[in-house]
Amino acid sequence: MAITFLFCLFLARLFYIQAIWEQELVYKAVDQWTREIPVTASRGKIFDRNGVLLAGNKSAYSVYARANAVKDAEAEAQTLSALLNLSYDQVYQKLSDKSKSEILIAKKTDKDTVRGIEGLDLAGIYYSRDNTRVYPYGELASQVLGFTSYDQSGTTGVEQYYNKFLAGQNGEILFETDLVGVGIEGAPAAYLPATDGLNVTLTLDYRIQSFAEEVMRRAMESSNAKAARCIVLDPNDFSVLAMVNLPSYDLNDIPRDDISVLNALSRNGVVSDIYEPGSTFKIITAAANIQEYLNGNPNAFSNKYVFNSSRTRTIEGSKISCWSDHANGKHSNETLAEALNNSCNPCFVDIALALGTEKFYDYLESFRFGRASGIDFSGEAIGMLLPEGTVKNSELARIGFGQTIAVTALQLACACASAVNGGYYYAPRLVSEIYSDDNLVREKLDKKLLARTVNEEASHILSSMLEGVVRDGSGKKAYVEGYRVAGKTGTAQKYENGVIAEGKYISSFIGYFPANAPKYLALVIVDEPQGSYYGSTVAAPCAKEIFEGIIGMMQIPPVGED
Repeated sequence: MAITFLFCLFLARLFYIQAIWEQELVYKAVDQWTREIPVTASRGKIFDRNGVLLAGNKSAYSVYARANAVKDAEAEAQTLSALLNLSYDQVYQKLSDKSKSEILIAKKTDKDTVRGIEGLDLAGIYYSRDNTRVYPYGELASQVLGFTSYDQSGTTGVEQYYNKFLAGQNGEILFETDLVGVGIEGAPAAYLPATDGLNVTLTLDYRIQSFAEEVMRRAMESSNAKAARCIVLDPNDFSVLAMVNLPSYDLNDIPRDDISVLNALSRNGVVSDIYEPGSTFKIITAAANIQEYLNGNPNAFSNKYVFNSSRTRTIEGSKISCWSDHANGKHSNETLAEALNNSCNPCFVDIALALGTEKFYDYLESFRFGRASGIDFSGEAIGMLLPEGTVKNSELARIGFGQTIAVTALQLACACASAVNGGYYYAPRLVSEIYSDDNLVREKLDKKLLARTVNEEASHILSSMLEGVVRDGSGKKAYVEGYRVAGKTGTAQKYENGVIAEGKYISSFIGYFPANAPKYLALVIVDEPQGSYYGSTVAAPCAKEIFEGIIGMMQIPPVGED
């Protein structure tokens, strides 16, 4: 019985070694009898929509040692420490550590240094080609592009989101060795080639991005602001043409030694930070009202309807006032177009309350507030939208003019683009296609319709009103002579610890052109400007500059000359 048991045990062990343990044993044998030199894959490049290189590579080299093959550790450590500018003790310790098959001596070594090492024919020392990520334009779109870790893996931004395409797959060269790891002279080498990463084409336009950054940097410096952000969209497909976050940093000089600074500077606030939009949100309230009027809703206001001229509204004990004192007949007997021109809060309180919570929330949800926009970028915030069942009338009234709701700049830009492009809400995109070095397109990211928000008639009516805001109202400083620009200003108070922060504002403007067929939409945000803080005086001029820059770049003729 015992013999039978031992025999079965022996058979079971034999089966385990041959069938189950086989691959691991083969790997260990190959590892023992071979020396591997890694072949690093070239990381895919990132280009703008016109083929301008925004992220590329330059060759560097890693130096390795196989301690078992080193003949004179002291002499080689002396040589290598001098050539590589490393500590002699550290290098000697690595060359003497025979417990490891390979050990890294240095990374990111330049070609001339490696040539010097190669010419010395040091025993047990070898090198492999590596890559260093290079960003030709330094700070340009740094929060969008992101950066890689020391091992060239994407850490933030597009580098991280599309890492599986950009990274490629490393290969290796295998040399036969004896038991102590010394290469066998004349033995053939096995070469497993690396597979280079795929290239990525962004929707960003380098020219628009660069110009928008310049405009926003001047605005931030002249107003001594805390931060400045901007997004430029194509309203026809929601491709992102520019995305600006200031202050910024140089991607070729990443502050890796200060994590808090790096996290702050590398954060894409356009996508990840939320704020109360203030009066720019009135575009959404007006769009919902116009659509409901066209639908025959008796509670909706038409542009012929005259709003209550009172300066204030009191809702559930909460008093809401217009920024104007209404003296000398100001803001009296306003139409919807005039309410937009004058940015009169009480009028939008009336609209929100007249539509009611259920109907207004239907529109907020169709404009995708309170959820992700669908952009191809990690870390997107969903904003803050009170649950419909908990909303009081006083809160609904404030949502109507952009308070008691928090959004990202991206959410607001996409919602407004949908309101004026005929009511089409697309998934915003930063990448248009992915392709290999032989120009074979592996993946094409076409526009994707997510929702219908309003119909084309409502969109057209709204756009004509917003054109009036720039022509006759608070957005005059965004007007470009000879071009049909439309938009809306916003000035929002900031909150700290749940209360209004005295003297702290966010100035903003969202606009687009041509008003009758939108092609370029820009949202400009200046955070905590000092001195003048109104969106009409701080943000609107920035949008005008950006639009003028685009007009010059694209050689867009004035109205009547096309």
